[in-house]
Amino acid sequence: MALADLQQQAESDADPLGQAALTDVQRARVFAQPLLDGRLLDTGEDAWGHAQAVATTLAGLGAAQSLQAAAYLVYAADFIQKPDEVIARAFGASHGAMVAHTRKLVQIQRAAMKARVGEDDRAQQTERVRKMLLAFSADLRVVLLRLASRLQTLRWYADSKRECPGALARESLEVFAPLANRLGIWQIKWELEDYAFRFLQPQDYHTVARLLDEKRAEREAGVQAFAQRLRHLLSDTALQAEVQGRPKHLYSIWRKMKGKQVGFSQVMDVRAMRVIVQDVPQCYAVLARVHEQFTPVDGEFDDYIAKPKPNGYQSLHTVVRDESGRNVEIQIRTRDMHEHAEFGVAAHWAYKEAGRQGYAGITASGSFEDRVAQARKAVLQQLLAWERETVDQAAPGFEDRIYVFTPQAAIIDLPVGGTAVDFAYALHTNLGHRCRGARVDGVMVPLNTPLKTGQTVEVVSAKEGGPSLDWLNPELRYLASARSRAKVRAWFNALEQAQTIARGREAVERLLQREGRTAVKLDELAVQLGFKNGSDLFEVVGKDEYSLRNIEQLLRPAAAPKPEDDHLILKRSKAESAGSGVLVVGVDSLLTNLARCCRPAPPDAIAGYVTRGRGVAIHRRDCSSMAHMVSQQPERLIAVAWGASRADSVYPLDVQVEAADRSGLLRDISEVFAREKINVTGVKTQSLRDRFGPSARMTFTVEVGSTQRLPAVLGGLLQVPGVRAARRR
Repeated sequence: MALADLQQQAESDADPLGQAALTDVQRARVFAQPLLDGRLLDTGEDAWGHAQAVATTLAGLGAAQSLQAAAYLVYAADFIQKPDEVIARAFGASHGAMVAHTRKLVQIQRAAMKARVGEDDRAQQTERVRKMLLAFSADLRVVLLRLASRLQTLRWYADSKRECPGALARESLEVFAPLANRLGIWQIKWELEDYAFRFLQPQDYHTVARLLDEKRAEREAGVQAFAQRLRHLLSDTALQAEVQGRPKHLYSIWRKMKGKQVGFSQVMDVRAMRVIVQDVPQCYAVLARVHEQFTPVDGEFDDYIAKPKPNGYQSLHTVVRDESGRNVEIQIRTRDMHEHAEFGVAAHWAYKEAGRQGYAGITASGSFEDRVAQARKAVLQQLLAWERETVDQAAPGFEDRIYVFTPQAAIIDLPVGGTAVDFAYALHTNLGHRCRGARVDGVMVPLNTPLKTGQTVEVVSAKEGGPSLDWLNPELRYLASARSRAKVRAWFNALEQAQTIARGREAVERLLQREGRTAVKLDELAVQLGFKNGSDLFEVVGKDEYSLRNIEQLLRPAAAPKPEDDHLILKRSKAESAGSGVLVVGVDSLLTNLARCCRPAPPDAIAGYVTRGRGVAIHRRDCSSMAHMVSQQPERLIAVAWGASRADSVYPLDVQVEAADRSGLLRDISEVFAREKINVTGVKTQSLRDRFGPSARMTFTVEVGSTQRLPAVLGGLLQVPGVRAARRR
């Protein structure tokens, strides 16, 4: 039947082939055979033979007919126009979705393994591919299809005696075998590992094969014979035991010899048996019976029932010798223990691949791996034995991450909802700052477009520049990653710091110009003032946390203080002629003055600092300026205390207000001070543009009898429209 005829039938009739009585598998075979006959896959294998072998492998695993049918449809889809639509109409939406997902997964997986990544990044890239294979497939049957297909490809290379490409064999060992292991599909895992081992390390493979001194079939027959004898032995008792046996596969033997640095004779579980009973007493009864009949190997008994492994695994392990003197490992456990070991959090891959010896070189820990282990039982039951999709039960556990690609096919994992901006920051912080656009699968998209697993993202960046404040607005959804948001905030914090330092530098340089001391080196000046460098000095000056009077005192210590040039005097200060009201402990009649950098007032905790020529400067104990000076000359620190104050005593304080800049702002703030009967003696204003837009920063010098009046004043200021912050400086 011609391709066009097949498509026309599929699109024109709900039963395109008129074969309603046939099973899904039979219908899929009839549909696919004319499309696949005579076709070759890119490996050179016959496409029709490959599809048949994959379906047979799935049937051997107990897969549902719908999954077996998909094995034919996936390969037939390569030779159909609009395959998703055609197969969905002919076989239903479930089959159409499965075929579409599988084809997309094949494309992504191949691109990822060809990515140009360094050797150091290969392990991380491989682990991301493993996770992506699960995360991408909402229907986990797609993953099983890929596993069966890869196994058939390796079988074909072995049977045809052709040389298997190293990249394909390595991919099978590093990606597909661990994936089969994590899903609990042991049969596929063992074969994938042995075939990959054979192709990648043929000498080691044949060495281990010779050490076994028998063919696999003979080994399997020997194991089955021992299992039969063990069943007969236990049947003579009242024990109801299920006996399972299997030979150790070659790659596992070699890996244990290599990882544990032991010889072949020391690998005790080349042949392994498993006995499953009803309860714990029966476990020990079986152990006693086995040790009566067979000779146990000294030092090879472990009681993981009395002392479970840290991951909760329980079983009795012993090694005995059969009639030929060969070692046989026997594991004895209850049905519950077996279920836990096979499907629970302590699944076989979790402790075998990441055990204490670490001989597999794989780390299995974290929330993703825990969810995989917990989902395995449901996946196996629904994936292999039930025709319903597993997406509702299994998929949600894998939906917290997405996996996208760079143009070079390197995998980048992001949180769900991640955008091109998140992607850029994941690549490099500087690239994230300069991100201005993005192409997703070759199409330009808005920067806040959520990405999906499997997409290829290319960042369009400017040569220089920084992020946008809009990126921090959660309602605009530019960023889903907390790490990306932290990088954006850090950029703006650094920008604000640079602006603060620039303001402080400008203020210091203006002061030096007024004093005629422009030749002074700024870094040396900062060191003399107790700072590490000029930037530290400029920053505290720019924040209004350090008074320029301290610099004046250093430049001309004997000079009398004068009002700062940039103050606007509103009213004569009542405090100018009043004493400080401070007593120096242990000293009489010592000149004191209130420091302008922190402006202490009762009942602040205070300390004194002996200045050059101006007596004792009184600071608040938490004053950063005094802390710098004391760190340089601690001997100048002196104890002081507030003395008795007159009823009309007032003290100057600085109140800092930050607000959105607008007309009438200064008038409204002044009304608050007037209402509270607070005398304002000076004000400094500064207009700037920050992340909130046009803003104003004002510092008011006011006079109060006590700081206890401040809460009411600050509360009134915060009620003024546009005021964002009001605090004592």
